[in-house]
Amino acid sequence: MKFTAEQIAEILEGEVVGDPNAEVSRLSKIEEGEEGSLTFLANPKYINYIYSTKASVTIVNDSFIPEQEITTTLIKVEDAYASFSKLLHFYNQVKLNKNGIETNSFITEGTKYGENLYLGSFSYIGQNVVLGNNVKIYPNSFIGDNVVIGDNVYIFAGAKIYSETVIGNNCTIHSGTIIGADGFGFVPNEEGVYSKVPQIGNVIIEDNVDIGANTTIDRATLGSTIIRQGVKLDNQIQIAHNVEIGKNTVIAAQSGVAGSTKIGENCMIGGQVGIAGHLVIGNNVRLQAQSGVARNIKDGEILQGTPSLGYTDFNKSYVHFKNLPKIVAEMDELKKQIINPKNGNNG
Repeated sequence: MKFTAEQIAEILEGEVVGDPNAEVSRLSKIEEGEEGSLTFLANPKYINYIYSTKASVTIVNDSFIPEQEITTTLIKVEDAYASFSKLLHFYNQVKLNKNGIETNSFITEGTKYGENLYLGSFSYIGQNVVLGNNVKIYPNSFIGDNVVIGDNVYIFAGAKIYSETVIGNNCTIHSGTIIGADGFGFVPNEEGVYSKVPQIGNVIIEDNVDIGANTTIDRATLGSTIIRQGVKLDNQIQIAHNVEIGKNTVIAAQSGVAGSTKIGENCMIGGQVGIAGHLVIGNNVRLQAQSGVARNIKDGEILQGTPSLGYTDFNKSYVHFKNLPKIVAEMDELKKQIINPKNGNNG
């Protein structure tokens, strides 16, 4: 899809300096710009590239005044970085705005769906499913019975949404994600053989949630596993049964949360963090990457390490830890001096 400099300037409420009919069909870095591409200049470190770039159109700040001849058409805006981000969002919406039901997809009778549905090939919609407006379900996806999905939701290829799941508005679920699989519930008998505990709850995902690729969120044993509004989950995260994650909390890749743990609002959890079950994590908590959490955490704590310590305590302890060989050697030398003093008195 092609856009002219004039059309882009209208979207960004900017001013064209150069050819208003210059056309672009792709985006690029300023140092890699080619004819037909759109780029931007926001960081002064890259200012030299404005004079050599081959990009057809470049977004710049209002304050930019060229000191040499340039060939690219400029679009002057108040904030080039913010305007380029806005344009990326617009471009993504246009790119993903698919409509219609493709061949070889299957919708069970009784399904209700709103306007502008997109259903990719080889996708399956189960019984009594309710889909809102502007729902986009990409190929090879599975939507189980009694699922409810709100407006403006993207479900990318290969995602699996088990029965009874509820998804709010403006959510994005990336490829390979599985929502609503059974929680890990087993009870051993006297012989040590494990019997499965039926998992009859569901998963509730509130509005404005993003879930990365290959993340898994288990259904509750009873009640609901709940992901509150604004939560952002990275790729390859495991959320166990009956977990609740508070609004606007973000969790990085390869982290795991065991069953029935409650995480508060506005938390930041780094990659490869492990959180044990049946804990309460407060609001505004920061867990550094690879931390192991086995206790309740109060509001505002910053932790690191396994088992996790206060962030400042961890850093102080680490200074001593990396110096342990030297410290041990000094202690051994002190012992020798105590046992065998230089004056020869071994008393």
